[in-house]
Amino acid sequence: MAVGNHLSIVNATKFYKKFKAVDDVNLTVDKGEFLTILGPSGSGKTSLLKLIAGFEELSSGSILLNQQDITKKKAYEREIGMLFQNYALFPHMTVFENVAYPLHLRKVPKSEIAHKVKEILKLVHLEDYGSRYPKQLSGGQQQRVALARAIVFNPPLLLLDEPLGALDKNLRQQMQLEIKHIQETVGITTISVTHDQEEALTMSDRICVMNHGRIEQVDSPTNLYQHPKNRFVAEFIGEINLIPIQYVTVENQKAIVKILQDQMATVVVQGWEKEKKVTSLLLALRPENLQVAGEQAEFENTIHAQVYETIYVGEAIKAKAKTMTGQVITVKIPATQADTVYCGKELLLGWNSKDATLIPEEVSA
Repeated sequence: MAVGNHLSIVNATKFYKKFKAVDDVNLTVDKGEFLTILGPSGSGKTSLLKLIAGFEELSSGSILLNQQDITKKKAYEREIGMLFQNYALFPHMTVFENVAYPLHLRKVPKSEIAHKVKEILKLVHLEDYGSRYPKQLSGGQQQRVALARAIVFNPPLLLLDEPLGALDKNLRQQMQLEIKHIQETVGITTISVTHDQEEALTMSDRICVMNHGRIEQVDSPTNLYQHPKNRFVAEFIGEINLIPIQYVTVENQKAIVKILQDQMATVVVQGWEKEKKVTSLLLALRPENLQVAGEQAEFENTIHAQVYETIYVGEAIKAKAKTMTGQVITVKIPATQADTVYCGKELLLGWNSKDATLIPEEVSA
């Protein structure tokens, strides 16, 4: 195991009868890292979290925490902190008593308990709420109590299971930043499970995208968004234009490709694996990376398209346009330029080679 790896999942597989929920997963998490496991329903993300927590047993493979094999350990023996979507607070206990509960279980001296609880409540900005009961708190406050309880005993690992799913959008966005700040302050290694792409991009040091029990890509939020490795990741993370192309050649770390039958374009190559047998290629281009071009010389690449639909999304206008060959292109235009984009408008759209990436539509061994 590499130095710095705090958690190592090795060839993890989980069957539920004949259904393979987790399929030969290998994953390492560094000490102090915030990693999010992201994927649609049925992707295996929750099953993987349960395997790490000890709520489910591996069918094969192993899990190491702090270089110790915990594969056969029961959940309570792993000493892992957990934060659930429903908070799971004890309604008959005060905030202080809820947070102190894990310390009582571990027979920590009362004087030490008082100090630790006071310290952790201050960290989550609830130092004046110790005598209140959960029903007297807002949803965000209840979640902070649950977080305090999960980390008060200084666990080696914190697991978050859809922790923000029960909150409204504004509070959810606020809590994303609060949890991230608390995690960074404490320095606790954290693994979160969510299907919310925005949440994953906001909170994570790295994101692990899963699909059908397997890992599709593990990367930083920026690399995952700008340089997805395949079509699933490209379409699952945000909105994207995927244009079929013909691969031509590579010159000076730029791929020269043919798009829309006869038009050439350049793309900066990001670790392109030419040795793989690729049956078809796609040019992946985010709508916000396209701009309305005044002059063709402004951009390395341009494309003509006619607008057939516009959608107001607040800070931007999302315009859908078609090229001469029928390819649908989505572009996001700042709302301040709304009067320049309308149905029937012919646009010259431009982008630079670094703003797009190549992905294989199909890869065979």
